[in-house]
Amino acid sequence: MLKGKNILLGVCGGIAAYKAVEIASRFRKLGAEVNVIMTAAAAKFVAPLTFQEITGNPVSSGMWEKVHTWNVEHIALAQKADIALIAPATADIIGKLTAGIADDMLSTTLMATTAPIFLSPAMNTNMYKNPVLQRNLHALSALGHHIITPASGRLACGTDGIGRLPEPSEIVDAIAKFFSEKQDLSGRRILISAGGTREPIDPVRYIGNRSSGKMGYALAEEAARRGADVSLISGQTSLTAPACVNIIKVETAKQMQCRIEEKFPDSEIIIMAAAVADYRVEDIADQKIKKTAETLTITLRKNPDILFSLGQKKKNGQFLVGFAAETQKLLAFAQDKLERKNLDMIIANDVSKKNAGFNTDTNIVKIITKDKNVEDVPLMTKTALASVILDRIILYFDR
Repeated sequence: MLKGKNILLGVCGGIAAYKAVEIASRFRKLGAEVNVIMTAAAAKFVAPLTFQEITGNPVSSGMWEKVHTWNVEHIALAQKADIALIAPATADIIGKLTAGIADDMLSTTLMATTAPIFLSPAMNTNMYKNPVLQRNLHALSALGHHIITPASGRLACGTDGIGRLPEPSEIVDAIAKFFSEKQDLSGRRILISAGGTREPIDPVRYIGNRSSGKMGYALAEEAARRGADVSLISGQTSLTAPACVNIIKVETAKQMQCRIEEKFPDSEIIIMAAAVADYRVEDIADQKIKKTAETLTITLRKNPDILFSLGQKKKNGQFLVGFAAETQKLLAFAQDKLERKNLDMIIANDVSKKNAGFNTDTNIVKIITKDKNVEDVPLMTKTALASVILDRIILYFDR
């Protein structure tokens, strides 16, 4: 599967370094050539000779050690790599990459490579949740680096929580998928909305909804991986921005409408996955409303229907996809929405079902098309569902 690919495997100092041995072994079994760079701390956990025997290549660790090629070694490895994977990626190497520090063999090589960089963080739960570390991951993601989310469970330090290095098979699968991914959206201009909007009541309160943005972000990441030029208009979410995506943050429905209408004319495929507030507060208080009365009346005014507006504007073969989150009469309500708003496709899900809808990593949906075809898609992760939805869009878009 990876035959002929050159993989640069960076191993940092952490108890999870032992898992990198299996990662290297799996890469070799899939036909890849693997070059390993270890930090000095990593060599305290696993002997460099172990990686040398598995990969068949010398292991680099120090800037001043014997050169294995006639080229300057960190430049040679940087230019040779088709992809760079750091597993485990410690807070130290993440911080160095964010700040542009190149003070050892691994950080110097990463600074010199133009290959895609994948980071698989592994560390104590509190370290991973530290705002500085999260800021650094967001910054690297925005620069196009790929972040492999750590697993949760029992950690070597004795705590339970997020921070475990994923299983080697999962990491290798992610890299293999990157190389094997079809580029059937190459050059396509795709506009995606995601997340929930917020409508302010006063300076400290707002009306919102339960959307996490996970479905829209998964669609944006998958579309970008398949070669699309993706613009993501995002409401409020705690998710990390997908790599290689032009992300625009908004708060209110009106802000989202404005940014979508700017991008709409140049977009070929439009996927409206955001949970846009139906109503906004008519009179937003300038100051915080004090809790003095037993009751409070707030007058709401209907927000513009962004999806309906786009359905009236679409032309020149634009493909418009909407979402319908319902708690009853799923098929009837979704079909009505598809016809009334002039959509080409609608993704309908019953948010009252277990493991489906808002704030979950999985979903169960019906994909309904303009020609009244209904496809039931079983329970799967939103990442997998994003791939299915894009497959169906391509099938109908290219007709």
